[in-house]
Amino acid sequence: MKLSSRVSDMKTSITLKVNEKINKMLQNGIHVYNMTSGQLPFKPCGEFVSTLSKQLNFLKSYQYSPIAGMPKLRRKFIDFIEEKRGIDFGSVETPMECIISNGSKHSLYNVFGALLDPGDEVILLAPYWVSYPEIIKFWRGVPVIVKSHAFDAYTPALEDIEKAITDKTKAIIINSPNNPAGIHYTDSWMKNFAKFLNSHPELTIISDEIYSELSYFDPKPSYFYQFDKELLSRTVIIHGISKSFAATGLRIGFCIADAELTKAMAKVQSQTTSGPNSLVQRALVDFDFHLQDNYFDTVKEELRECAQIIRISFRDANLAHCYYQTNSAFYYLLDFSRMPFFKKFQLAHADLEESDLSKVIVDDILDKAGVALAPGSAFGYPNSARMSMTLDTAPFKEAIGKLTEYLTSK
Repeated sequence: MKLSSRVSDMKTSITLKVNEKINKMLQNGIHVYNMTSGQLPFKPCGEFVSTLSKQLNFLKSYQYSPIAGMPKLRRKFIDFIEEKRGIDFGSVETPMECIISNGSKHSLYNVFGALLDPGDEVILLAPYWVSYPEIIKFWRGVPVIVKSHAFDAYTPALEDIEKAITDKTKAIIINSPNNPAGIHYTDSWMKNFAKFLNSHPELTIISDEIYSELSYFDPKPSYFYQFDKELLSRTVIIHGISKSFAATGLRIGFCIADAELTKAMAKVQSQTTSGPNSLVQRALVDFDFHLQDNYFDTVKEELRECAQIIRISFRDANLAHCYYQTNSAFYYLLDFSRMPFFKKFQLAHADLEESDLSKVIVDDILDKAGVALAPGSAFGYPNSARMSMTLDTAPFKEAIGKLTEYLTSK
């Protein structure tokens, strides 16, 4: 049986491979500090769990939902974004609509399925979420990478984005707050990005805002369309409950975009998964979203403390030049290329490409320090690793201690 080129060319999730090794180590009684997680280690708020439980008693919770999602919930998501961003979709000349999908990743598949023809280019800002290039390539699009640097807090230069645009460029995707860097782009950058976009009226802008509720240092994230409302007509907002409700397994994402695009997305969805989860949608319709306002307060306190632990540990280990300030999501991207041990690996593995070297280093850290990280090459940033800040404070501090001891070795 010959598999399709779509599947043959697709990369396997690197975190799955890392976790396979972690599980084997745990089975052999070896302690591991697992810092690869892309989810928070606790349940949604109690009121939402209670609302969800009540919906179990109704027949409609087990039956098909409308293809694009329940109208009341679609309206509620629109209201949520309008309130959070201080905008009014009704002021946009072209009608804007919401479509609900089975997670924000599904929303992205629908967006690119509706937008891309073979050969269309999509600009990605590195570091980027691992699935972006694979989704684009699945739909026969071409990812075009614009790099950033650790010393710029992983914020790309607009001049570099300008250079990446060609007559084949269809869209650009930004992810702020960012996975894997744990930063969000500044107000100043967003304002300048809005001006930049006015020079490129042909571009569709996909704004992945899945981590927008998880910023733990002021100022909070802002978005380019808040500085120029005219940009909303060609903006695609991606969001969902995975991170903002700590509900990754409930698989509800949504997209707000031009009504013509959401109609096309619904066409794609109708021939793939059909409507999203009825039970969860019904619970969300009844749930007061404002109960979430203070839900993350404790989490944000811990994230601030974890950021402080990294800063102090790096300072004390003479790695201050490798540090940058995280402010959102729950990740930190370690740039190995600026650390003392790195030359040793370069010399020992001169035959390896940069993308493979980070995998070797991460594997060695797991073996010798017992700390599990995700290789940064999968996120478009070679010679690095993503570290999740989701462990409790005490084990996180222990893990950072073991990690800095390894990073300072020569």
